[in-house]
Amino acid sequence: MTATPLRRGPGAPPPVRAVHLGLGSFFRAHQAWYTDRAAEPWGIAAFTGRRPDLATALTTQDGLYTLVTRGPDGDRFDVVRSVVRAHAAADSDAWLTLLADPAVRVLTTTVTEAGYHRRPAGGLDTDHPQVAADLAALRRDPRAPVGSVPARIVAGLLARRAADAGPLALVPCDNLPDNGAALSEVVLALAAAVDPTLPDWIGAQVTTATTMVDRITPEPTAADRDTVRAATGTEDLAPVVTEPFSEWVVSGRFPGGRPAWEDAGAVLTDDVAPFEQRKLWLLNGAHSLLAYVGSVRGHATVAEAVADHRCLALLHGWWDVCTPHLSVSPDEVAAYCAALVQRFANPRIRHSLAQIATDGSQKLPVRFLPVLRWERTAGRLPEPAVTVLAAWLLHLQGAGAPVKDVRADELRALAAGEPAEVAPRVLSALDPALADDQELVRAVRDRAAELSGRR
Repeated sequence: MTATPLRRGPGAPPPVRAVHLGLGSFFRAHQAWYTDRAAEPWGIAAFTGRRPDLATALTTQDGLYTLVTRGPDGDRFDVVRSVVRAHAAADSDAWLTLLADPAVRVLTTTVTEAGYHRRPAGGLDTDHPQVAADLAALRRDPRAPVGSVPARIVAGLLARRAADAGPLALVPCDNLPDNGAALSEVVLALAAAVDPTLPDWIGAQVTTATTMVDRITPEPTAADRDTVRAATGTEDLAPVVTEPFSEWVVSGRFPGGRPAWEDAGAVLTDDVAPFEQRKLWLLNGAHSLLAYVGSVRGHATVAEAVADHRCLALLHGWWDVCTPHLSVSPDEVAAYCAALVQRFANPRIRHSLAQIATDGSQKLPVRFLPVLRWERTAGRLPEPAVTVLAAWLLHLQGAGAPVKDVRADELRALAAGEPAEVAPRVLSALDPALADDQELVRAVRDRAAELSGRR
């Protein structure tokens, strides 16, 4: 049987009222899905972060794609219709035109922790070659094509100010503590460096929400296209597979309006912090633990790693360490962690440990270090945190998942040698203070030797 191409039917798509930066699987399983399920239709124009491939594929099918919700007992297939335009990152004219459009009132982002270009201690990394080049380009020409996320947003805001297009809400959806403040900080810093008058306009016209996002979404495979074709009879070039669970917590003002995301179950609140800490430390921290320890132990997916009794024991140990530092009740933590084990163990979600291991230098400081610092202040040395840091060191030396990090060359050089000599160097890459903690350094060194079989 010949499969039918995925296309929109008669009738106009919803008008573009939102722009998204970071077109990828998670956005399409999460923010686009919530927007699709809102009562009033909002169309989204989405831009890739780097490569144009996905934008090309989605453009051929009018922005439509199949969301495969993969539960333990079977799949559900839904066509998501909220993305009405898909653009490559290099389409600077479309980016500036859309952000200068008064109809556009929301800009969401999923650009990963690395996309913010922050220094380890916070603040915009103006020494980064891409940021420095973008700053020089925008000073010469406010419509110049730029590559970094802060510069792309600043260029869009310059175009919006020139068009007097009205208020805009920025909605970051990355796994960073207080991601609204993090995004606002780098955007305002670059804005001030480009045009000292721009921050005042931003203060009057632009708001920044803070969010917590959660939905396990593996990288798509060719087999997913085959599954969609067999089940629906349609040829989808860009399906997305995700889990049944989804959570979105949003705090902020939207003076120009927003989709009714609460129709799909989003939580609107004045304080994201309790949800954020719970998710960053318990779920994202657990993912990083499995990515490094599990892959060193020979596992390829989250489900495989959580079936390993040693990895599962480490998970429970980490959760026990985190519980006293969370603002939610121990009973709520216990229920959340029990649900996490079930989600991780779903054998039909092939969540690659290599995917999670990407950019550990950006993820570990927010997923592990806050709790580790509190524990060290109390005189304790939490074994799960030590094991994760040791496994990350071995990962940088070539064990387990391949190294894919924005600081990969620097980190590989720091990790070259025996654990005894490299442990303080590698820890210093996360936080120089860690290298001064001799008890921690010795523990990481010894655990790395144990994990690698060298003792």
